[in-house]
Amino acid sequence: MRGYFGIGAEEISKPMNLGALMRSAHAFGASFFFTINAHPKVREAYNSDTSRSFGHVPYYPFEDVAGLLLPKGCALVGVELTDDAVELPRFQHPQGAAYVLGRERGSLSPEMLARCKHVVKIPTKFCVNVGVAGALVMYDRLLAHGGYPARPIMPGGPAPELVEHPRKK
Repeated sequence: MRGYFGIGAEEISKPMNLGALMRSAHAFGASFFFTINAHPKVREAYNSDTSRSFGHVPYYPFEDVAGLLLPKGCALVGVELTDDAVELPRFQHPQGAAYVLGRERGSLSPEMLARCKHVVKIPTKFCVNVGVAGALVMYDRLLAHGGYPARPIMPGGPAPELVEHPRKK
């Protein structure tokens, strides 16, 4: 996969949601995970994080939006249902990105939205669970940056033909 990414959540309060998001981040190859102003009880996230992500993906807890530090050149991408957000299937993911999701039963704060270089939305009829939203964003990034060929035209499609490299002849 090209580039790197991190993913996190602002003001997340449910340990099971955080655990699911961290497990998905680990599965999709996230470079780091972060929270901003997370509720203290999310420390119990390890109960739902069966892959034990804390041992594989660096975790950065930030106290507030102002304290959020990202690598140089890393674009902050908010995931939020706003009128001006780009629909995820139409979004070109930056090489280096940090995706931030809002809390349960809420949205990203105005301060967080102001820090975002891009805002994307998942084209659904209503909001989905934060863990599901994060997994969808990471899956879309995998499709965009993972080096997968275009999908076949026909349903199911034929297996792609393997072309022998000219130097191996």
